Amino acid sequence: MNQIGLFINGEWVKTNQKELVLNKATGEAIAEICVAGPDEIDQAVTAAYTAYKKEKLAPYRRYEILKRASELLMERQEDLGLTIALEVGKTLQEAKGEVARAAQTLLVSAEESKRVQGEIVPIAGSPGNENRTAWTMRVPVGVVCAITPFNVPANLTCHKIGPAIAAGNTVVYKPASATPIIGAKLCEIFVEAGLPAGHLNMVMGPGSVVGEALAKDERIAYYSFTGSAAVGMNLKNSVGFRKVSLELGSNAPTIVHKDADISRAAESLTRSAFANAGQLCISVQRVYVHSDAYEEFCAKAVALTKTLKMGNPLDPTTDIGPMISEKEAIRAEQWIQEAVAEGAEILVGGHRNGPFLAPTILTKVQPKMKCSCNELFAPVFNIVRYDNIDDAIALANNSNYGLQAAIFTNSLDLAIRAAEELEAGGVIINDPSTFRADLMPYGGWKQSGIGKEGPRYVIEEMTEEKIIVINK
Repeated sequence: MNQIGLFINGEWVKTNQKELVLNKATGEAIAEICVAGPDEIDQAVTAAYTAYKKEKLAPYRRYEILKRASELLMERQEDLGLTIALEVGKTLQEAKGEVARAAQTLLVSAEESKRVQGEIVPIAGSPGNENRTAWTMRVPVGVVCAITPFNVPANLTCHKIGPAIAAGNTVVYKPASATPIIGAKLCEIFVEAGLPAGHLNMVMGPGSVVGEALAKDERIAYYSFTGSAAVGMNLKNSVGFRKVSLELGSNAPTIVHKDADISRAAESLTRSAFANAGQLCISVQRVYVHSDAYEEFCAKAVALTKTLKMGNPLDPTTDIGPMISEKEAIRAEQWIQEAVAEGAEILVGGHRNGPFLAPTILTKVQPKMKCSCNELFAPVFNIVRYDNIDDAIALANNSNYGLQAAIFTNSLDLAIRAAEELEAGGVIINDPSTFRADLMPYGGWKQSGIGKEGPRYVIEEMTEEKIIVINK
């Protein structure tokens, strides 16, 4: 069984405390990770801080490293995809797709490393400043702490490490304990790509221990966290005036209006709702369908769901793999049962076998049911009938979250209205809420978080703006 050490200052470090990493489909142990203690956490931050202070990388060198790392990801797509399929449980096709996206994220980061720039400030246009010239410049913040989730462990890691390096920062990285193997392989790739020792360090262990220790270390200037709202809020409260970016949860709404292509909407939303067993922050969860299209939409969504195969993620014919753990599958099943007890109906699915929860569609779901108002993070979505578009928009906005929302319509007026009125960081028109291009700005409102991802946009947050003024 593979043993994974901590990665500190270019070296793999072993510790006495260990945790197992499981194959999510079988429960078999596939790796053993070393858990960081206070000394190792301090060493990792020290290495990153020292590297930042003593070994600056020129912008073009950052470009070369990130570009080579992107190439290595694609050269090893099969192996990395297999790793993700085993430790996450997503299908092999989805896993290899994630690797390709991660490579693109690094490639975009590489290009952006050459474009970190300020601007001329026309200060002479104000009275008394005729002899002065001013401009801004962006400088790295220093040490970036990257804390990533289990569900998209390669691409979301690259969304943090890639821009951090592109901006000239160094990194202390904490992967999710359930999915650390891909993180170790990414560290190896960055080293092979030419990243010097200390510029990327990886520590592992429970968030309640490792995460809290990292939050208290004031040598860290910026925190990029993806995870639950509760943990994100705790991190924000712990770091004080230091900068933080939080990508948290969602219960993404979609409106399907009567003028939409119903067949297209039903297929697109159903497949997206069950991608990665529903374990995506922007997974389709609440679907509001106009009464004129309701019966057709439900029939098509149920028919497609019944054709989906659930099983071994390594089988190329599998559509849906296991959830991250049986515990999470039990939790989702209980929410379904609770909703049914309160008046909801199951159109398809609803049963569980270990960590495998059958793809499930609910209807007659009320806004206060957990399956509606909380983040499901499971292969389940709700179909709710509406008659008036004003009501649909109000229902979509009736949430503590606001990451991404979507609408299917052939009306330009309605599309523009939805873009203006839906309360979310992103509004997707005639595509599911799960749509994300890795170069676009991505971030939420309300309890879905603060800050943006997307290399160009997060680089602005991972740098400080400085004004320079010269008096001639």
